[in-house]
Amino acid sequence: MPIPLVNSIASWFLKKRFHQIELFLKYPNEVQNELLQDLLTTAKDTEIGRIYDFGSITNYQTFAERVPISTYEENQANIERSRMGENNIFWPSPIKWFAKSSGTTNAKSKFIPVSNESLEECHYAASKDLLCMYLNNNENSQLFTGKSLRLGGSKELYKENGTVFGDLSAILIDNMPFWAEFSSTPSSKVSLMNDWEHKMQAIVNETINENVTSLAGVPSWMLVLLNNVLETTNKQSIFDIWPNLEVYFHGGVSFLPYVDQYKAILPRKDFRYYEIYNASEGFFAIQDQNSSSELLLMLDYGIFYEFIPMDAYGTPEQRIIPLAEVETHKNYAVVITTNAGLWRYKIGDTIRFTSLEPYRIKVSGRTKHHINVFGEELIIENAEDALKKVCKKTNSQIVDYTAAPIFMSGRDKGAHEWLIEFKTPPEDINYFNELLDNALKSLNSDYEAKRYNNITLNSPKINIARQQLFYDWLKQQDKLGGQHKVPRLSNTRHYMDALLKLNV
Repeated sequence: MPIPLVNSIASWFLKKRFHQIELFLKYPNEVQNELLQDLLTTAKDTEIGRIYDFGSITNYQTFAERVPISTYEENQANIERSRMGENNIFWPSPIKWFAKSSGTTNAKSKFIPVSNESLEECHYAASKDLLCMYLNNNENSQLFTGKSLRLGGSKELYKENGTVFGDLSAILIDNMPFWAEFSSTPSSKVSLMNDWEHKMQAIVNETINENVTSLAGVPSWMLVLLNNVLETTNKQSIFDIWPNLEVYFHGGVSFLPYVDQYKAILPRKDFRYYEIYNASEGFFAIQDQNSSSELLLMLDYGIFYEFIPMDAYGTPEQRIIPLAEVETHKNYAVVITTNAGLWRYKIGDTIRFTSLEPYRIKVSGRTKHHINVFGEELIIENAEDALKKVCKKTNSQIVDYTAAPIFMSGRDKGAHEWLIEFKTPPEDINYFNELLDNALKSLNSDYEAKRYNNITLNSPKINIARQQLFYDWLKQQDKLGGQHKVPRLSNTRHYMDALLKLNV
């Protein structure tokens, strides 16, 4: 079949999906409530369904009153039973797949259930929708005339007790439908290689002669790969290797720290960047506009959403609200109920709504990854925005960073300590520090109040990290590749002290 015809057929097929998308855009809360009832009906005869009498729940209010909010730790015993081969505990269809969490740097692994329904109706449906939205916004796209370079994790799949666990990307690649395998590179064999460093060169060798039209992967690791491609080919621009490259689909970590580095090696003004928001627990939101990085919350993937306002998170005043009650520009922790049997589950992410018609969001951080030791409520979004502004003013570029509190001791006041690895360092680190402090004050009134006249917080302390410090630390933790990431902000000094010991 001629390539232009393949492109036309694929575009037509994907655009048909827009009729369904338009339904939840027009009736978002009705779609969500109907989805909740479908989940409850489907799971009413499971062990969990009988405990909470799902069969008698007919509205959201009863569901919220009867079923408790939960964390992974509270679900772990049932998940372990399911991993051992027991069925019908929290979802009626057998759970064969478990995504070993790659979104945490804790030593303890999480095993997130992935049902056949979540695989097909959430993860793969989202992949098609992403293409659907991109093609709808870019009618002259030649995406399907070439291949998508996908960069997943490096963990192999492991089988035990009739179930399989591994990195989510490995599960998705192993079950990939034929249409995706046909249009992707590198091969599944290379994609699933376990040794990250050998895998990187194997990907380079296998893809540099392909017609790559799109990229997909986590920004931090994709940047490593693209720099390896340039080094291997001795080129200055990625377009010298893949002239038909037109879009990069990214997610997993904030793109802000990497924007300038990508623009340097992808120097075309019309090159597109499309952001996604997904995790082991599900696929949640997709950028649906060329000109804006706001993400459209996808409401028909078998995921029912609830939210906890962060201004009262973890306090006796904490409350949980449905989608219909959210407001714009407020920080919320995300709670999900899914077609893989997670019921009112806190995923640990925080988001804020930028629009209610339709529901669009920005990912603002993690419930555990912030600094609030002194009442300053510094979140990742503040840190990323401040660093971007300061880097622009000082002509510097950042590879990675982390920040932690310096605790009060005796008469010594507290402060924030930063450890930053630069690609291009600033000429004057003290000036950089001053600009960062002022930028954080302008973005966060709580931080500004604590810094006023050094009343609670002294000025920040910045350490310059040696080259590849964060890479070496992740390698030491066996966390190279995939969605593994450096913890940006922490309320403890656990990560900071470990990294400082390596910074020699």
